[in-house]
Amino acid sequence: MMQNRTHTCGELRLSDAGKQVKISGWMENVRVVSANLAFVVVRDFYGTTQVVAETEDMVHLLKAITKESTISVGVLFGSGTARPTKWPPATLRLFPAKVEVLGRCRHNELPFQINRSREADEVQRLKYRYLDLRNPDVKKNIILRCQVVAALRKSMTAHGFLEITTPILTASSPRVPGITWSPPGTTPASSTRCLRRPSSSSSC
Repeated sequence: MMQNRTHTCGELRLSDAGKQVKISGWMENVRVVSANLAFVVVRDFYGTTQVVAETEDMVHLLKAITKESTISVGVLFGSGTARPTKWPPATLRLFPAKVEVLGRCRHNELPFQINRSREADEVQRLKYRYLDLRNPDVKKNIILRCQVVAALRKSMTAHGFLEITTPILTASSPRVPGITWSPPGTTPASSTRCLRRPSSSSSC
């Protein structure tokens, strides 16, 4: 995992200046000021980092990358300056020596803004769930749920309880009723249910 980065986004500080660093994350936004100046925000699970392109070739490269693509930014010997006061204190702007696209977002226009995904149509949120999960508020809820479940398990274990899970292939969802998965060859075809919402005209 660390082969594509030496630091996480938001981790770098002024004390890291002079180091050879590499970060990876989603390209959240790009603001082109001129032919040889652009500002890019790179975001990962841990935070954000601002990248400053100061050459025409680098600006042209970044402009061609769609938002929410996964990129890797390499900085030779970690040159940087302090970011504006609205950013976390004592963090760096990075001046990239190399930008690599690890995974290109296929959407030229996102179906909804990441930070406002909760305002989008529910069908769109489910269809593009991988984008919805990048919303900071949604991420906070996922982390909270993980922490609550972990605390419950720890408490129950401390009281001598055991957690036993019987073999299951899938769990049903209230959003997609009637889903059943069966190992091939163990269930007659006539009894295998369709993996989609039931309707009067649907058939497997």
